[in-house]
Amino acid sequence: MKHKYAVSLFFILSVLFISAKDLSSQPGKIMRKGTVYVPAYSSIYHSDLKWEFNLSITLSVHNVDLKNKIIITSINYYDTSGKLIHKYIRGKQLELAPLETFNLGIKETDTRGGVGANFIVTWHSYSKVNEPVIETIMISTSGQQGLSFRSRGVTIAD
Repeated sequence: MKHKYAVSLFFILSVLFISAKDLSSQPGKIMRKGTVYVPAYSSIYHSDLKWEFNLSITLSVHNVDLKNKIIITSINYYDTSGKLIHKYIRGKQLELAPLETFNLGIKETDTRGGVGANFIVTWHSYSKVNEPVIETIMISTSGQQGLSFRSRGVTIAD
């Protein structure tokens, strides 16, 4: 009879130990998250507004928290009409350590985005963190003419 109880107790403790291990390996509750709209321009109008000036784009996602990581869950690039051009981190997540920056570049010759291109970036954290700074920097040079400017992202959903 004692053997039966010992086996049952061993089984119950094993199940509890395995369950506790599974719970501890899973991330905690999401404490902060956001969806950020970031304007970008693969070209802009110039002169008589009939000509477009092509630009290269750098998307920068800055984790500005001093102690905690953030997790980027998606970066999607859209054209002027709102059509999805490309999903950049498909099926995976990108972890940014404290003060780490992720950069993504689009060549000047890639004009699919047009004058009203944009990125939608989603992120979250399992800690209370500062909201990341997400911006695009556009630049181009042609002959003696150079042009550069930036756009800052705006949170559109929490």
